[in-house]
Amino acid sequence: GYTGFGGGRFTAGRLPLARGPCPAHMMGMHMDKETGKSSRDEAQSHAPTPQTATETAPETPPQTPPQTMSDTAADLAPDPIGASASGYDDALVFSEVDGDNDGGDGADALRKLHPNYKLLMRFAALFAAFVIVIAALVAEAALSDNTQLPFGLVFGPAFLLAAFVAIRVPLSRYNARGYQISRDRLRVVRGVMFRSDTIVPFGRVQHIDVDQGPVERALGIATLTLHTAGNHNSSVHLPGLGHGLAVEMREAIRAHIKRETL
Repeated sequence: GYTGFGGGRFTAGRLPLARGPCPAHMMGMHMDKETGKSSRDEAQSHAPTPQTATETAPETPPQTPPQTMSDTAADLAPDPIGASASGYDDALVFSEVDGDNDGGDGADALRKLHPNYKLLMRFAALFAAFVIVIAALVAEAALSDNTQLPFGLVFGPAFLLAAFVAIRVPLSRYNARGYQISRDRLRVVRGVMFRSDTIVPFGRVQHIDVDQGPVERALGIATLTLHTAGNHNSSVHLPGLGHGLAVEMREAIRAHIKRETL
């Protein structure tokens, strides 16, 4: 009891206390005395953070552009004669031959012609072999009507000759041909039985042609023709070049002539 105003006493009624759970426990929270953080905040801080698709996606490695046919061809371009199986090089490379030296018999300095030129010569040889076979059949038929000669007396040797012409001759002619270009002259070598070695100084060249027939255009080759002053060998032909190489050689010779005339 307490003494109130005016000396009277009164007894204060005792307020009933609620016997339910603490509001903090109702919310599932537990306060930490030292940090002041609730158990819910701590649980949320330790909960694994969901990763997005952007975070989990692996990094894509940089892609290398695919190698084209032209790049492969440039990387695998064969070296000059003697350095590879085919020995063909489609690049314009000037030899280191001295201007006063005619080149001699240095076959190792020669450069091969385009491989498609061998195919062109094989087509021509097949046509010649076909003509030989047809002529042998006609002769065989005429002889069999007038004489009692056995069949094959003419056709047999003619067939062997046609096979030799179609198989062996194109390869021999291709291997016997070559060229060599220096800073002031062009050397052209050809011939199997009758060898020809021609050297053309650029100072004598009057004009230059790059020719292509229908078959040569289909095979991507061309013929470089140098017209010179004089009557003997006034035109020198160099067939079996790649068309791009023939044009490049023509421009190089023209540039040399232009420098000489200035």
